Order: sequence, then structure tokens, then C-alpha cells
Amino acid sequence: MPSDLPLRFWVNVIKNPQFVFDIHKSSITDACLSVVAQTFMDSCSTSEHRLGKDSPSNKLLYAKDIPNYKSWVERYYRDISKMPSISDQDMDAYLVEQSRLHGNEFNTLSALNELYFYINKYKEEILTALDRDGYCRKHKLRHKLEQAINLMSGSS
Repeated sequence: MPSDLPLRFWVNVIKNPQFVFDIHKSSITDACLSVVAQTFMDSCSTSEHRLGKDSPSNKLLYAKDIPNYKSWVERYYRDISKMPSISDQDMDAYLVEQSRLHGNEFNTLSALNELYFYINKYKEEILTALDRDGYCRKHKLRHKLEQAINLMSGSS
């Protein structure tokens, strides 16, 4: 049963909902989400967990439910393995259609603003990296980025 998808993606989303949603995560919420994430990881694990009186409380909290969750995960992967594969062409068509259907839901200005804040925070490192790369120098990407930064900051 593959475990890298849930451990690399879903656990990160569970523990860090602020990566996906515009929310503040309090320390209490963080502690609760850590328990949920640990339960999810234990449910997706292929190894058997031996629990005792010295086991962490977050593992003991849902210990009796883990076997049931493990069977759900196993069934999930078993069902996926039985599904027919789709072609790259079908996948591309599906993604194009989804992009068309949801294109108006994306706030481009907000995304550009977030990119600007990120670029501004790491401006020197990014500009240095653009100077070092031959392709970037050939296409004058440093100059183009500096122009974009100046436009966003209101300087000329």
C-alpha cells in the first residue's frame, strides 16, 4: 500500500490548513490537527504499532479505531488499483475543461500580490540566482523581474 501520497501531501494539508485556506491556526487547533494527522499517518502505515502505557497520549486516543481505518485505506488503494487507466489526452482534456469551468473563481490580483510579497522578501536571492543562470541572462529575466518589482512598488 503506497504511503508517500498521504504522508507527503495530506498530512501537510491537515497539519497546515493555512497553506490552502486563508485562516489563522491557533495553538489549540494546531494540537488537535496534530492528533488527526498522527491518526491518519498510523492508519496509512504498513507497520504494526505496539502501544503500551508509555505510548504518547495522541496515539492512545484513537488506537482502537486504527484497525478499522487501516482497512478503509487498504480498500481505497485496492479500489484504485482496479480502476481503468486514463490516457494523457483524456487527462489533458479534463484539466482544460476544469480550468474553463473554474477560471472565474481564481483571484488573479490576489495571487499576483502574494507573488510580489514573496519576491520582495527574497529579492536579492532571486536576482542573484537569475544572474547566475545562463538561460535567465540570455532572456534578461533579471531586468524583466526588476521592472515588474518597480511597477508593483510604484517606483520608476
